Parts: sequence; C-alpha cells; structure tokens
Amino acid sequence: MNALKPLRSALRGQVWLPGDHEFDAARRPWNLAVEQPVAAVVEAADADDVAALVRYARTAGLGIATQPNGHGATGRTDGDTILLRTRRLDTLEIDPAARRARIGAGVPSGRVQAAAAPHGLTGLPGSSPVVSVAGVALGGGLSWFGRAHGWVADSVTAFDIVDADGRRRHVTADTDLFWALRGGGGDFAIVTALELSLHPAPHLYGGRSLWDVDDAPAVMDAYRQVTAAAPEELTVWLDLLHFPGSAPMVAIDATYLGDESEARDLLAPLDRLPKPLSDSRRGMSVTELGAITAEPTDPGAGISRGELLTDLDDAAAERLLAAPIAPLLSVQIRHLGGALSRASDGPHGALTEPYALYLFGIPADPATAEAVTAKQRVLARTLPVSGRKPYTFLNPGETVADAFPPDALARLRDIKRRHDPHNVFRSNFPVKGLEEVGCNSESAADLSAAVQPG
Repeated sequence: MNALKPLRSALRGQVWLPGDHEFDAARRPWNLAVEQPVAAVVEAADADDVAALVRYARTAGLGIATQPNGHGATGRTDGDTILLRTRRLDTLEIDPAARRARIGAGVPSGRVQAAAAPHGLTGLPGSSPVVSVAGVALGGGLSWFGRAHGWVADSVTAFDIVDADGRRRHVTADTDLFWALRGGGGDFAIVTALELSLHPAPHLYGGRSLWDVDDAPAVMDAYRQVTAAAPEELTVWLDLLHFPGSAPMVAIDATYLGDESEARDLLAPLDRLPKPLSDSRRGMSVTELGAITAEPTDPGAGISRGELLTDLDDAAAERLLAAPIAPLLSVQIRHLGGALSRASDGPHGALTEPYALYLFGIPADPATAEAVTAKQRVLARTLPVSGRKPYTFLNPGETVADAFPPDALARLRDIKRRHDPHNVFRSNFPVKGLEEVGCNSESAADLSAAVQPG
C-alpha cells in the first residue's frame, strides 16, 4: 500500500486505498455476488488523469481494470490491479445533422437516449438505461434495435483512447486496434470516449404484456408465430418470470420502430390470447425503453447464464415449459436475426443463431446459489444451444474462447501482444486467457455474474 500512496499526488481524481473508510464500497461491482479484490480504486477526473494513471501503473508494474460502474465484473483482479472508475468522463455531444454522438466512457445509455430523442434519433440501447454505452460497445452489444441496425459496436465510428504507453489517441477504422475495440472487450486500451452513429426513430411502439403462467403454452405459440414473420424493425422477447412472493407469470416484451397501427397488425396473434393481467404497450419515446422490462437500477447479487439457441421448435418450446423455472427468477428468450445475422466487421462476426436465452437467479444463500446454477445447467443441456455466446452474456466461469471464433480470438491475442505487451489493461474477460494472466480461485468457480445482456 505504501507504494500506492503517490497515486494521490499523481492524479486529480479520487483515490481509495485499502484501509480507507470507503474503499470496500468503491471497489464493489454491480453484481454483489462477485468479490473484487484490488490494490486501489481510482475515479479519474478526465482523460488526462487516465493517461497519468496508465503511465504510473506501467512504471509500477501494476494493471488497470476499467469499470464505469461495475457491470460485468468477474472478480479476475488481484493485489496488483488498480480499479479505474470512469463515471466522471461524462461528455455527451449530439450532432443531429450528422446523426452522430460523441459519448464519454462513463455515460449511460439512458442519457444518450434522452439527448437524441428530441431530434427524432436513437442510439442502440439495451434493456437497462444505467449501463455505459462504452462498456456495451466494447463487448459488441445487443440492443432493442439490433435486428434493424446490428451490433452496437458496428455503429461506433471512432474511439478516443489511452494506450499502454499512456498516450491519448484518436482511433478510427484504419487501425487493427479499432477492429479489436469494436466488440473484442477492453483488453487493448482504455476508452475515454467514442463516436456513435445514431439512427432515425420518429415513431416507436412498445411495452410489456403479462399473463398467468397457465397461459404460457399459448403465449409461446403466439411468440413463435410473431417472430417467424417479424420485420427487422420489430423486436420481441418472451420472459418466464417467478418473482419472490408472487405467482409465476409469462411476459411478451416488444418494440417496433414504426407506427402504432403497423405494430398492432404485426402483434395481432397476442390479441387472440386470453386477456393479459396487464398490458403496457403503447406509442412511446425512445427514452422510456428501460421501463419495458423494469430491470433494477441499483446493484444487487445475481447469477446469470447466457446461451444462443439454434432453434425454437416444438421440442425446445416444450422443454422450456415442462417444469417451473424456480429457483430462477427469469428465463428470457430474445429474438435475434435481421441485421445481427449479416456479415459484421468485428471480432464477433455474424450472429446466425435466431434466439438468445438468458437465465437469471438470485443467490440468497449457498444452497440457493447451487440450485440456481444447477437449473441453468439443466436448461442449457436440454435445449438446442450453439455453444458460443455474445461477449456481454459471458459469466465469470467462462472465457473469451466461448465468445469468439478461433481465428478472431487468435487475431485479438496478436493485437493484445503488440499493443499491450506488459498486460497493463485487465478486462473482465482477458484475451490472453486465464492461464496467462491468473485468476483468483473464487471468481473462477462456477458462479455466474449478473451481466447486463444489452
């Protein structure tokens, strides 16, 4: 700790060291089920502060793990890692004529939506408005509008970074580093800001319809009917839900980039179902997307597992509905396809699987945690999964080898070796592999993080 005391004078931002009153709170990740040991926590004042931190860490032989607010943390940190918070890198500039936004590394997607909406534009937000745009883009990023516009990373046109030498740089498509940052994770540089193409959204219809679980077979049939014929502007998710203290339910979540009358025609099979317990579908603003699934906006403990489904045929649908989802809280199926299935110049490539599966539960105690992971394993083993998964669906027991094709992973590792040979940058899922960078035993256990999937 004595060797870290000069950090306070080297930086203008906040520094927490072990023994400081707020150190444990400062290092805590979004998922409270993940233990995150670090040597220090730094909240950078600006990009110059980030550059100074990188120069300090490299000289001291330390690594840096960057997290705006802790989403996706895996616990793959140790006593030689400085945790960097980028919340104060909060610049946000909208150029409506160019349909482009410049977004600081600490800016959450909800803030981008609020700034873009008055111009009839949208970013590519996921289900939660509190996740940083930069963090999502670095992992590729699945969005409500991915079927229409592809991966979030595909809309990134430039990055402002600090490289492993502590230099501030502007990175564009003419570099291999740009390719790696567009979905390959945060293992190559620290992103301080990015430029993102915005997309027209003059009209939006969306919301959630909720039924008793007894109606789940009929809802599943309607879901498969709707998604089989859905245009790219329509995105529909199915959620099997069982919240503590309430009866099991099934939900359909939908968004449509277009007129309400068109959306209602496309979703007509839902209107032939039994009357829902509730139905919030309506014309809405792109600023209201977070209300559809109403995910928590405060940290909490969770265990998740993501998979990609190669099919949702009769057999798969029957297996999903064969037994109660407890002890899971949610079994979510996201319709993919559209632009996501087309060629993408990024490490992730085309997402050819038609559906994503996301399984979530809360580890209230060790026995419950074990039961949650066991249920997740059973579902993954009995359903037609492809074996790979989006980077942002990875859990702490998985590695980047689960997310990228072998040729893309080999290229990422080559870029890592050339751009960060001293391994200054320590992402949640290191490109170098666990055997090369080390991993604390607790985080390597089969404990899945509540990674925000969008």
